[in-house]
Amino acid sequence: MYKVIKRLIDLTGSTILLILLLPILLPICIILKFTGEGYIFYLQRRIGYKNKYFDIFKFATMLKNSPNIGTGTITTRNDPRVFPFGKWLRMTKINELPQIINVVKGDMSFVGPRPLVQKTFDFYPEDVKSRIYNSKPGITGIGSIIFRDEEKLISEAKEPPFEFYGRVIAPYKGALEMWYQDHQSLKTDVLIVFLTVWAIIAPQSELVYKVFKDLPERRF
Repeated sequence: MYKVIKRLIDLTGSTILLILLLPILLPICIILKFTGEGYIFYLQRRIGYKNKYFDIFKFATMLKNSPNIGTGTITTRNDPRVFPFGKWLRMTKINELPQIINVVKGDMSFVGPRPLVQKTFDFYPEDVKSRIYNSKPGITGIGSIIFRDEEKLISEAKEPPFEFYGRVIAPYKGALEMWYQDHQSLKTDVLIVFLTVWAIIAPQSELVYKVFKDLPERRF
């Protein structure tokens, strides 16, 4: 019943949001068309529900060839591959809004584990890989809140990005997503949406650990 209700909320909410956000989305599309490399959306192959691939929609914020340049699929703070307007889109998380299309299509939900590219997904141990996408991936989730400034963490690390991601970020993010698999409910999802908004307003806040007191112990 939970999944049926969640899908109904996702479909209704995403359709309404697309209509309401058109006055914001259309100007962004026009700006992107005439800046950067002239393309609006960036489609990237991600791992989704039941570990099946799908293409995620995002606003284009980086060079098209970014996956083959520099740190590849990992983005750092002040990454030179990011366009000036794209940097603002990423800071405000507006670059994620086109994922509402994925929610309408049924590829994603508003709340769930973040869908990863194969290279970062492979950092997870097998027990996490087998369970993490038993629920649809989400625009936001517990991992997204805790790692809301993942780029900053990676940029400040004293080791190569992929080594730091594999040693520090992936293990804890995997533990957080397993926590979500064990605590899924409409109440949890509503709280995660609230905490996502709160994290944008107060990015240094630790409120998430007060709301969810049984989260896995912090590892960074």
